Parts: sequence; C-alpha cells; structure tokens
Amino acid sequence: MLYPTIGELTKGEFNRYELSLATARCARIVTSEYVKQREEAEKAQTGNKDTDKPINTLINKELRDEKAVRTAIKRLHEGEYVIVRRPEGYVPENLEAEEKIEEPIDFKKMFADDDADDENGNI
Repeated sequence: MLYPTIGELTKGEFNRYELSLATARCARIVTSEYVKQREEAEKAQTGNKDTDKPINTLINKELRDEKAVRTAIKRLHEGEYVIVRRPEGYVPENLEAEEKIEEPIDFKKMFADDDADDENGNI
C-alpha cells in the first residue's frame, strides 16, 4: 500500500489529475535544488584528493538518496508545498517565472522548401 494515500494528499479538494500535475511540478523543483547543490559542491572542490570531501557528502541527503517524485510527495504531505488551483483563463503576467507557453509548430511551413524542386530538377 502506498503512503500517503491519494485521499490524504488531496484532502478531498483536488482530483488525481491535479495531484499528479502538482507532484510533477514539485519534482521539478526538487530536481533543480539537487542540480544547484551538486554544482555548488563541484565548485567547492579544490582538486586535492587528500583534503577534498567526496561530492556526495556535500549534497543534502534527502535530495541525493531519494527519487524526486518521492520527495515531492513527502513535501506535499508535510505541507511544505501547497497545491493552488488557478481560476479558468488564468494567464501569468511574467512568463519567465511560469513555464513558457510554446506556439504550435507548423510543419508544413517548416518543410515547404524541402518539397520544392531545385533548378536542376533534383529533390
């Protein structure tokens, strides 16, 4: 059995889809924390094998040893992260702070030049 249960995480306010989206976003935050700590640990290394501590001892144990999704679920359950429902039609003011919304790709325009024959009749 999984702990915490879906009911405990959602508290009856959110459905499973909203919970999975929130967990994925939190897991990305956890992963970026790990990457940041790892980069700082690598910068702290002086190159001397005798005096340098191993990199893994300089990284938070929770981030280093547990999967990002497991850590995200744990933090959601403990209340460190909170799920917020945004109103319909919400558009973020600052797209850099939010995930960037990409325009759909028009493959017909992208490969239009490839379909045309060149001067010699080659494709």
